[in-house]
Amino acid sequence: MKGKLTVLMITAFVDMLGLAMIIPLLPFYATKMGASATIVGILIAAFSIAQLASAPLWGRFSDHYGRRPALLSGLLVSAVAYVIFAYANTLSLLLLSRVVQGLGGGTIGVVQAYVADASDPNDRAKSLGWLSAATSFGAVVGPAIGSGLIHWGHHAPGIASAIFCILISVFAGIYLRESKEDSQATGEYEVAPQTSSRAVWSVIAHPKEPAQRLIWIYAIAIGGFYGTAPTLPLLLANRLPITEANVGFFVMYLGGMGVFVRAGLLGRMIEWLGEARLTRLGLVLLAVGLSVVAAVHSYLTLLLALTLMPLGTAFVFPCVTAMLSRVVPKRQRGMYMGVQHTFGGVSRVVFPLAAGVAMDHLGLGFPFVIAGVLVLSTLLLTTSMEEYAPTRAASVT
Repeated sequence: MKGKLTVLMITAFVDMLGLAMIIPLLPFYATKMGASATIVGILIAAFSIAQLASAPLWGRFSDHYGRRPALLSGLLVSAVAYVIFAYANTLSLLLLSRVVQGLGGGTIGVVQAYVADASDPNDRAKSLGWLSAATSFGAVVGPAIGSGLIHWGHHAPGIASAIFCILISVFAGIYLRESKEDSQATGEYEVAPQTSSRAVWSVIAHPKEPAQRLIWIYAIAIGGFYGTAPTLPLLLANRLPITEANVGFFVMYLGGMGVFVRAGLLGRMIEWLGEARLTRLGLVLLAVGLSVVAAVHSYLTLLLALTLMPLGTAFVFPCVTAMLSRVVPKRQRGMYMGVQHTFGGVSRVVFPLAAGVAMDHLGLGFPFVIAGVLVLSTLLLTTSMEEYAPTRAASVT
């Protein structure tokens, strides 16, 4: 089990490294081509649109044919996207690169299903936390490398990302073993077998069911953070002396906090508070951090915001995903992880589009306050979550 997860974490790290190298550069590339904040929001959302469309399909593919083939295929699609990004000299090509990146990135639910397959149920949140730590470490190193490569030319970050993606696909092809087994896990809250479209509809039609509530919490929280964070460079460039040459280092701190929390604190916090209470704490921290962004006019407030947000996400996402993996049938785990990311993708479409428009018309900080309020409102969905958290993670009295 540990061998499988180690190879997967290395694969996820390098995959995220390539993506993180170019994300902070996107707003600067786009604005140099004449894009407004609204257009930047559209470019950011394009990734999520493609991801949400492809995630359930990747999940179904992995349920039928295996996690490994799905992951390898997604890596190769991503490599193509980075080449397009490298040579994009128009907004249309930037948009195309984002769409193709989203198609390749639709395998994120497959990655999480792989971890769920290979982990003991009681250790699943911690295993997902370690996976998140690996990807977060990629997010730490990637932005700084991307900003550094700018000195070698406009094309360099995209070409380097494509090379990393191809190399890690070769590595995974050699060392990554299949995780999916034919046996099925059952549980008290197991849902009935469904197709992808019915599973998506059930989240809307039956929002009070355990799996559906977890998906809604995930979707709103991930939209609140990842849907607004890519627009953060626009606010920072306006209020602080931050440019494309140094923005990567601030994003590096954001990712570094995520690595520290997931690798050093998450397991202990789960043992202390339990997954349900830790989810609630994470939602509060994320909401406060997002709201603080609106008040950033100094490096001190920026440091506070960039500390609270990764604390919140590090607590929320692994716990919610671990609980979801226990309340759905194992044979449909990939599909439901894909459905989770479909709704997360919808949220990551709506949030950056709304954020871009709001920045243009209502002020640079306004979207972050609204995102914080929406994340805080998901506390209403966390009632009774202790019923499907591991018993050993029961909170202390």
